[in-house]
Amino acid sequence: MVQEKTGAPAVGAAASATGAAGSGESVLETPARPGWRRWAGGGWGRAAAAVVGGLALFLAFPPIDAWYLAPLGIALTIVSVSGAAPRRALWVGYLGGAAFLVPTMAWVRPIGDDAWAGLVAIESVFYALLGLGTALVLRLRLWPLWAACLWVAMELARSSFPFGGFPWGRVAFSQGESPFTPYAALAGAPFVTFAVALCGGVLAWTALHAASRTPRGPRFRRGLAFGLAAAVAVPALAYAVPRPGDEGRTVRVGIVQGNVPGRGMTPFGDEPAVVLRNHTTKVHEMAQAVREGRLPRPDLVALPENSTDIDPYRNEFARGTIDAAVKDIGVPVLVGAVVAIGEKQRATRSLVWDPVTGPGAYYDKQQLVPFGEFTPFQDLVLALFERARLVGRQSVAGTRPGDLRMGPVTIGAVNCYEVAFDGTVRETVRAGGTPLVVQTNNATYALSNLPPQQLAMSKLRAVEHNRAIVTAATTGISAYVRPDGHVAWSTGELIADMTVVTVPVRTEQTIATRVGAVPEWALVIMGAAALGAAAWLARGERARRGAGEAVTEGVREGEDS
Repeated sequence: MVQEKTGAPAVGAAASATGAAGSGESVLETPARPGWRRWAGGGWGRAAAAVVGGLALFLAFPPIDAWYLAPLGIALTIVSVSGAAPRRALWVGYLGGAAFLVPTMAWVRPIGDDAWAGLVAIESVFYALLGLGTALVLRLRLWPLWAACLWVAMELARSSFPFGGFPWGRVAFSQGESPFTPYAALAGAPFVTFAVALCGGVLAWTALHAASRTPRGPRFRRGLAFGLAAAVAVPALAYAVPRPGDEGRTVRVGIVQGNVPGRGMTPFGDEPAVVLRNHTTKVHEMAQAVREGRLPRPDLVALPENSTDIDPYRNEFARGTIDAAVKDIGVPVLVGAVVAIGEKQRATRSLVWDPVTGPGAYYDKQQLVPFGEFTPFQDLVLALFERARLVGRQSVAGTRPGDLRMGPVTIGAVNCYEVAFDGTVRETVRAGGTPLVVQTNNATYALSNLPPQQLAMSKLRAVEHNRAIVTAATTGISAYVRPDGHVAWSTGELIADMTVVTVPVRTEQTIATRVGAVPEWALVIMGAAALGAAAWLARGERARRGAGEAVTEGVREGEDS
């Protein structure tokens, strides 16, 4: 067998080391042909596979939505590190991660190309470590399973570190409407990632099997048939996941998108109260449409995050403007406001405004955007980047779920960035929130790939928790997502719009909601155990190789004497 001279055995060699060679072909025994090995040995083949894999994964995400490319992209990234030494697996993994993240995170560019490049550079480190881990577990039997577990572990790490994590770009969020989507109701978004990665791993095994030196006989053909059948079976089995049914109860929700005058880093413009006026004007228009019979009377109304650009607790004009609009529509309104906490801090608040009693119950955003709502290493960052001063007062995170009573229901308030975090959404549902109301402000990123990516997250969350989701956005995309994940109504971007939708009120919890993070941690532990076994195996191989070299040297010395 021709092997890359990297100090790491090829996949086929690992099979022999674990005793697989004597038991017939397994998912481990996929030694590459010499042609592939020579091409990959120079690094160009690996680099090409990693880059194409990363780009394929990007195309699976909105706005392209080619969900079926996600398993293919993962398969290519696995192939790119097959048989690679640790150092090479690291840089190939980093390259594949960067190829995925550069276009996926292009929505960061309005903040600055340096912010975009910095985010990609940091987040690609997680993919480098994934590449290393994948190269190691390819030594083991059933390696597509272990490789999929490592994807889950990598995404958990990305969603947790640094500064509270950054879960954007998780594989599950490319599967808002795909055959893999029902898995969300079984074990949450992490299991969707696992299923897609497992499918990709099986495809990678099939490709490596096809490129192997196995004789082209019945066993070879059976291996190909098995690989292809398994790749199809993974998404097909998702349709067996039990899903709760309709409960016959509904609520009417008004959705307001008021728009803003600017874009980029100054979306609210220079005119005071313009955002507040835009949104309250649409509430008055909704009230007039109800009186004229053009719209049904809502039970509650949702305004976006930052729907008032003035603190209504401290400013009488803002308070009076909101109060007049709420009294006109005559039902509770969920207002998005940034409110002062003391003199130097603030909170991003979802505030229930009652037509009789005024401002009441509220939810403060828990998952804050680093460098957007708070500044890590504040003194250093402010000294280096003048632009960081635009953050202004530092946000304070909330400490409780967003279950808020509004009219006939207890809604679940989720604020913008939080829809990407499993635990925040899950705890809101467990607290009784139904339907979920996502308030968001994407004005800085209008017409980028961020708004459709965020909507895809809501589609997955709807299935994951059996909840209708209403999204109110300042500039778009506002939407109503049914519990089955389908978008029943949505707006364009950079326009003012409003409507009233009738949404189901469901209280039954999915299996995913009940079991929480248990499946995710089980997969992470399995991946860690596989990684430990692979590292132990590699250490043993190095020891045996060292012993063999010592014996050879001793024989040579004896011959010389």
